[in-house]
Order: sequence, then C-alpha cells, then structure tokens
Amino acid sequence: MTSDEYFSHNCDLCGSDDAAEIECSNFYTNNQPLHVCKSCGLVYIKARRSANRIAEVWSEELYGPTYTARIPAVKARQTYVAGFVDDSIGFKGKSVCDIGGGEGQFLKMIMDPEYGANVYTVEPSKENCDIMSADGIETFCGSVEDFIESEESKTRKFDIVTVMWTVEASQSCRTMIDAAYDILKDDGHLAISTGSRLLVPFKKPLNYYLGPRAADTHPIRFSENSLTGLFAESGFERTHINRFIDTDYMVAIGKKTDKSKKIDWPKDNWEDVVDFFNRWHKETQDHYP
Repeated sequence: MTSDEYFSHNCDLCGSDDAAEIECSNFYTNNQPLHVCKSCGLVYIKARRSANRIAEVWSEELYGPTYTARIPAVKARQTYVAGFVDDSIGFKGKSVCDIGGGEGQFLKMIMDPEYGANVYTVEPSKENCDIMSADGIETFCGSVEDFIESEESKTRKFDIVTVMWTVEASQSCRTMIDAAYDILKDDGHLAISTGSRLLVPFKKPLNYYLGPRAADTHPIRFSENSLTGLFAESGFERTHINRFIDTDYMVAIGKKTDKSKKIDWPKDNWEDVVDFFNRWHKETQDHYP
C-alpha cells in the first residue's frame, strides 16, 4: 500500500490558488472541504493523495466491494454514450481506447457488429483486466500515469479515446487528458462522459451527490463550461455536446488540435456556483432532510 499523505492542489484548469470554500458541502462530506476557483469557477477538492494511491483505493477498496458496472443504471448510461458518440462521429472500423475500462461492458458493446469498433483499454484493476482479457479485449493493466511511461503508449495511436465517469475520479484530470491527446491520431477525437449536476436544475438530493467517503476519489466536479475548459486547455476543440440540461449524463466530444493554439472558453462565476450549492443544500434540507 502506498502513502495516505495528502498534498494541496491549485485549480486544475487555470492554475489559480485563489479559491472559495463551498461551506455547505461540509454538511455532507464529513468536513472534507470542497472549493470553487475564483478565476474560472471549477469545483474541486484541494487535498489529494498521490495518483497511484487513488488508483489503488479505486481498485482495492471501492470498485470491487462497493461498485460494479453490471447494473441496469450503468448499462443504460453506457448505451446512451455509445449511441451518442456513434451518431456524432461513428465507431465503425475505428480504433478506440477507453481509459478506465472497468469490467469492459462498454467495450464489448462497441466491438459488436452494430458499432464495429476495434477496442483497447487502460485499466488499473488487475481483476477487471482479467475479466476483459477473457472477453477478448486487449488491456494495459495500470494507471494512466503508468501507461504514459510505458513503451506501448509511444507506439499506439487511436481514432477515438473515451473517458467515461473516470476523469472526475482521477487525481489529475489534466494528466489523464494529456495522455489521451498523446495517443490520439492527429485527426482523432476525445469523448468525455460525466454526470450533469452543476448549474442545471437539481436532479437529486445533495446527499446523493456528496458523501463522507474520501473526497479525493472524486476530486473534480464539472459544469458545461469547466468541461469545455478541460478540452480547450488540453488541446481539443469541443465539437459536440448532448442535451445535458435535462439528462443525467453530460457527454462532450472534442477534436485534437495544435496544442499551441489558444482556445477561448467560457468561465463560471464562482459566486454563482456557491449560490447554486447553497440553494441545492436548502432544497435538500427542506424536502429530503
């Protein structure tokens, strides 16, 4: 087991160290502070352990004991993502790398003739890699940071990289998306899927969104603007986004560009974000105490 030492992080998108604490979140997180960047509006956890430790916690403490993709709700969202990405840019005959492949349910879906993708995955859990290997899915068993350092990452290039409900659970969203950039072909696309929860109509009580588990296992919380910012700051121009405002899922697709090209993106006002959480907290306590 690696260390549980925590380190303080600045904003993942703009690098600012000026952030406001979203105080009402402490009611749900066992006093693990959630912050919002005053410069760009990103919602994030400052105190985080190492990337390897967080991957270890997911593999050994969360995924097997408390989480599985083999339930209808997860299968439904994976089906939604498969359909949206296929309708937007097409899977047929394309090479696809899924970062954080889990148990391989999504990859099995898109390798079937209906979609016709050639699939590969980077996944830290050995148990999950064994499951996928048995299903004929080629895997790299390790964290995305391990993959970046491997020879395999230098020789493989993909048409599409998918990151589904994983970028918000990584120690560094920028490291993960930089890895996606490096393994994509020059005209390749990145598809990110996450929950649609911020600056939209409330879709669940706040205690179903925030909880007392280790907060750094989900250190980033995205709005449309901050997700667009992640694309822009990582060398991608956003090309597609779903109707997230009344859908549980937010699915965005970006095309790889010249990384030296500056891409402007809209910021969230941090005070609006704090107000949103305060209203969400009040709504939860008024109706779901």
